[in-house]
Amino acid sequence: MSDSRDERLQVMLSPDELTAIDDFRFKHRMPTRAAAVRELLKLGLTAPAADGDGAKSSNYGVFSRGPDGHTTASDSDPTA
Repeated sequence: MSDSRDERLQVMLSPDELTAIDDFRFKHRMPTRAAAVRELLKLGLTAPAADGDGAKSSNYGVFSRGPDGHTTASDSDPTA
């Protein structure tokens, strides 16, 4: 695989998803968010995937979704 990075990929994330990436990054002492995302992609691409069955893009998130979008810690825990 080439080390050339000629393509840019923009991804919208919820605050919880970004926190999960940052937590992974710091736990594994990675230099940047981009490096963490590339490592997570590598790990995900080696894992068995479930069939999509024609689901919408919005159904694919790190955390479960409620009727108002992605849930947050305060949404799922009223004491938070």
